[in-house]
Amino acid sequence: MSLPPGIVQDTPRVTRTAHAMLVPWGLFARQIGLVQRLQQVPIPQRAREHTPQAKLTEFLVSILGGWAYLQDISAGPHPLDHDRTVAEAWGQAAWADYSGVSRTLNACRPETVQAVRQAVAQVSSPFIDREVLFALQEDGVLVYDGDLAGRPVSSTSTTYEGATFGWMDDAVQLGYQGALVSLRSRTYGRLWLSVTPHPGHTVSCTQAEALVRAAEARTGVRPLRRTDLLAGRIQQHQGELLQAEEWLAQRRERCRRGQAQLAEVAGRWRYWQAAVGRLVEQDDSREQPERPYGRLAKARQKVLVYWRRLGRRGRDLRHARQLLRRQEERVGELRGELAALERRHALLVEENRANRAPIRAIFRLDGGFGSGDNIALLIEMGYEVYGKAINDQVTQAVRRRVTAAMPWTRVGDNAEMVAWSGLTLNFCPYPLDVGLEHFFTGPKERYATLVHYGNQAVSDDLPEWFDFYNGRQTIEAGVKEGKHVFQLHHLKVRSTAGLAIQEEFTILAANLVRWAVLWLHEQCPQAKAPFDRPQPSVKQMVRVAANTLALVFWQSEGDLLLKFDELSSFAGIELRIRSGGALQLPLPLFRSDVFEPISTVRPLVAQSLR
Repeated sequence: MSLPPGIVQDTPRVTRTAHAMLVPWGLFARQIGLVQRLQQVPIPQRAREHTPQAKLTEFLVSILGGWAYLQDISAGPHPLDHDRTVAEAWGQAAWADYSGVSRTLNACRPETVQAVRQAVAQVSSPFIDREVLFALQEDGVLVYDGDLAGRPVSSTSTTYEGATFGWMDDAVQLGYQGALVSLRSRTYGRLWLSVTPHPGHTVSCTQAEALVRAAEARTGVRPLRRTDLLAGRIQQHQGELLQAEEWLAQRRERCRRGQAQLAEVAGRWRYWQAAVGRLVEQDDSREQPERPYGRLAKARQKVLVYWRRLGRRGRDLRHARQLLRRQEERVGELRGELAALERRHALLVEENRANRAPIRAIFRLDGGFGSGDNIALLIEMGYEVYGKAINDQVTQAVRRRVTAAMPWTRVGDNAEMVAWSGLTLNFCPYPLDVGLEHFFTGPKERYATLVHYGNQAVSDDLPEWFDFYNGRQTIEAGVKEGKHVFQLHHLKVRSTAGLAIQEEFTILAANLVRWAVLWLHEQCPQAKAPFDRPQPSVKQMVRVAANTLALVFWQSEGDLLLKFDELSSFAGIELRIRSGGALQLPLPLFRSDVFEPISTVRPLVAQSLR
């Protein structure tokens, strides 16, 4: 075998692999400390031929390989557990059989999941911190996208822990939901920040605050809370509560009067009933017939009158008690809401006090999150909000505002809009920019309501508003990438902890491929297509390049040359990879008066990756 140029004659080893890109990705994972951190994850399982941590790493590698089923590790076209080259690149002596990986995942516990999340967060932080600084320097704003993605399973299955029926993929199905947050990145296009698994019946409108908190926890920065708006809302709420308590007092007084009137009528009814009894005895003793207009007849009439009045007073009292119960419930709700708002205000005030470097941030959410409470919450937390109204009644109310004289603006091939600025609608306590969309899906005419809160005058440029909001399709593309490139639509384990780890490893894999490809592009600037681009197709990298034959020429100090097989689609491409030394992320130049406090919040941005 002739050696490629640049390889000296005394090269110690040449090995083959059926999973070319998994080799440099393994070297990269070791350089950023991922493999080392996974080795520290606690798993309550005894080590035999392979440690449980090694099998956890093997599970991550199988996701990076894009394999649909766990058994593909051992029974696929090119079994991973036979590929010692990839194992060496990932710092492992060998890979285990897929059944061992399955047993390890089933042995994982909540503390294992927490440790995995911490390891992923530690590895991801420097990359995320850099993109945060880039975004703030170049755009002055962070753009988050949030979504809830369904993970359906067979509707007849009974072995998936915690699976419930819910709305997934436009149908009611059994399974889970994954709450996802991503950050718009100039370097990588999209960076996943977090994923949280939920039962299948979870709905989007309950997860908005959790998504925001997850994003802030991962980036370490947040905007200044709008406590003044919340204070005004609390004051308005206090007025509503005061009025409701006055009505409650009136309802109670009405019930008291009704009870007294009922008792009075009941007493009179009993009195005349007793009078009838006495008159009957008297007439019987005298053996006199009952006269039509005599005292007995009049007494009987009185009994009937008071009986009817007793029924009316009873109905009035029951109605008054119903109104009282409703008003008590309303007052209870208002008191609970006020207490929640006051707690939120205290929390936001404290967060503002501790926020040394407030930033500008945008959150884009789909219609499932667009309830008035969620929009108000995001506004109070300081975000600029781009979303859709969840309630069709809002859309119908907005449609009634359209007049024949209002011009519609073409915003897309199949869509037009009309908008209002600072419109106050009943479903949200704050004024919003509201845009009514009109479009067709096939022959069907549809309407939708876009909402916005922020300083941007979106109503002046409707095409830009439409395009920016629909830029959240990047997270929808990411959801599809997770399902079909990293095969998340095939749940590879049935335990709750194992499923959470698969979710965490899937977003890690999507990020890791992007990080590693850019790192490889910088190491191999002369490489041919598709490795000549910093952002090649992730699908191509995973589905093709990670499952392609190659020769690996191991050099001294861990450096290597990867030469793709002549019969592969990458024939003739060579990648020279340096594995030694520390990886230093380039930090952007920034104005110390604006961005220096961020480095005090997240000191990891100034550290090298070890």
